[in-house]
Amino acid sequence: MGRRILVAIFLLSSFCVAQSKRPFTFEDMMALQRVGEPQVSPDGRWAAFSAVKVDLKANTRTPHLWVVPLVGGEARQLTSGVAGEDRPRWSPDGKQLAYISTQDGSSQVWVADFDGNTGALTGEPRRVTSISTEAEGELWSPDGQNILFVSSVYPGCKDDPCNKSRAGEKAMSKVKASVFTRLFYRHWASYTGGKRSHLFMVPAAGGMARDLTPGDHEVPPFQLGGSDLYAFSPDGKEVAFTSNISEVEATSTNNDLFVVPVTGGTPKKITDNPASDSTPRYSPDGKYIAYLAQVRPGYESDRFRLMLYDRATGQRRSLTENLDRWVGGFVWAPDSSRIYFVAEDKGEQPIYLVSVKGGDIRQLDRHINDDLTLTPNGGTLVFTRMSVRFPNEIYKLELVKDGVLQCNGAGTSAGCATCKIVATCVATPLSHLNDALLSQVEMPPLQPFWFTGAEKSRVQGFLLKPPNFDAHKKYPVKFLIHGGPQGAWHDAWSYRWNPELFAADGYVVVMINFHGSTGYGQKFIDAINGDWGGRPYIDLMRGLDYVERHYPFVDKDRECALGASYGGYMVNWILGHTTRFQCLVSHDGMFNTESAYGTTEELWFPEWEFKGTPWTNRAMYRRWSPHLFAANFKTPTLVVHGQRDYRLDLSEGLQLFTTLQRLGVPSKMLYFPDEGHWVLKPQNSQLWYKTVNQWVDTWVKK
Repeated sequence: MGRRILVAIFLLSSFCVAQSKRPFTFEDMMALQRVGEPQVSPDGRWAAFSAVKVDLKANTRTPHLWVVPLVGGEARQLTSGVAGEDRPRWSPDGKQLAYISTQDGSSQVWVADFDGNTGALTGEPRRVTSISTEAEGELWSPDGQNILFVSSVYPGCKDDPCNKSRAGEKAMSKVKASVFTRLFYRHWASYTGGKRSHLFMVPAAGGMARDLTPGDHEVPPFQLGGSDLYAFSPDGKEVAFTSNISEVEATSTNNDLFVVPVTGGTPKKITDNPASDSTPRYSPDGKYIAYLAQVRPGYESDRFRLMLYDRATGQRRSLTENLDRWVGGFVWAPDSSRIYFVAEDKGEQPIYLVSVKGGDIRQLDRHINDDLTLTPNGGTLVFTRMSVRFPNEIYKLELVKDGVLQCNGAGTSAGCATCKIVATCVATPLSHLNDALLSQVEMPPLQPFWFTGAEKSRVQGFLLKPPNFDAHKKYPVKFLIHGGPQGAWHDAWSYRWNPELFAADGYVVVMINFHGSTGYGQKFIDAINGDWGGRPYIDLMRGLDYVERHYPFVDKDRECALGASYGGYMVNWILGHTTRFQCLVSHDGMFNTESAYGTTEELWFPEWEFKGTPWTNRAMYRRWSPHLFAANFKTPTLVVHGQRDYRLDLSEGLQLFTTLQRLGVPSKMLYFPDEGHWVLKPQNSQLWYKTVNQWVDTWVKK
């Protein structure tokens, strides 16, 4: 009897604890620390990383450096400067940390001494670079004598005084006009101003920086996050880098790999693939360069293969030809015998292992993993992990012989008939920066489901229930549509489109990985090419039909569809093809395919997706242009767009809003003069969530 009473008390207390958790709020999200890529110290004792702290009132995001012991223990903040410190990189002897800071008013490379016994910085940090064009992306040379970094300079200038003079003249001139003679005069969220990114070398002790890649080409080319596109050879004698030397970069995805001596000289091109080659990484023994490659020119969504370049013979071969998935970040084992990498698979990003000899690919762990790094002895894999329930934290996996985790179970990986799976192991969290806050809020898990979509394909979707869910109630729906279009919803965290935050005020959130989504094989990705409003639209509608049939708590009379980028395009397409939704939210979406072509910058994208230009294949552009179906527009729509969005110009949002207003369709426009394709500033983000959620509440919440 006594035991039953104790069990009852325990269950009651557990119930009370669960009930005491509150829904997640925007303020909670802004209070979370944003953990960056870990860097393992040369002695294998520490992992350094950066964490961004948001001050909503001050409207700032400030990164600081942290370390955490790999044996376990509390993470420690190393720096606390007002300007912030980012991108920690260990010196080869582990006695110093290089990082990027703007504490003197411009972005420069700094170095601080590190005590490996106490896990603390010692002495006064010193600034290594003083270049007027600023510095980022620093890397130590293997001997610790030099530091490589990236700076955007005027191609015609041979030294920093010239760059400084050119910038000063431009700033002082009362004429702000520009003359363009080539494409890529603007890119993503800014005008190029005639500058090019170059790789520079500076002595670690400070001094004059040397330009290793002079000329009128970007080194490295623009990318949205991801791994560095350059690396030192193990002997420190050369640098491998990525560049695109095509005559018209705006229509080309033909990145190539080059090597250049650290003493300077003419770079040597080591790839001849007409599609993209990028992200070089030398093997620790110096025999190989591993890199990522696509095979179809002009197609940014061809799958990335993990390639191996033999430095002695010049031969190249794919290590992942049998894996029908995009390879992401990767890291060499210290003995150069194998490579660990991540690749998307059905809403997750597992960790894989492949031998340089080829053969079976082993899957070590699932979840959403990234930023892989290894301890020097190869015994511990350190990485970041996230889910829809928590943002990035640092994790580790202990490895055994041959770098494989010995877990129970085995099988075959989807998309790879020859891949052997080692069942999921339990990774150990090393950092806990957000545990205290997250313990106070209820974060429902993501629920996957499968249904039959277009062409009888199996299509995956995800559903998220609201906090304090009651199966006997009916809930309104926020139907989220991802961008890309070659992207995907994952069991992953997001600050811009956070499913938990969308669900927190009493909504069921539904997300569909339609044809074109990544993580389901290249054929599934390619199905969207030239069919933007076809198979994806069918998948979305059938996915929502499935949810309405199989989840009785969903109120099919109270649904709102929301999307950005391609998701915004699809919302615009939905606007002209169905009235099943009570409201819509279109963020930075394409409205007029022909005008969008003339105002975007990366022209390879529409030319591949619509199979030509508006003057060579106008029928394709017009077939899938939402503006031609305006006569059918009836659903109340919120339009969101940023002035600095050069992927999908502001004019697309203005055209949509003007059309809605002239048709008398209930509509509102949220305009950001200081944002690009994404809303990034804290207070702008706050306004975005408030406006979007209020719009949805107005039309669907009783």
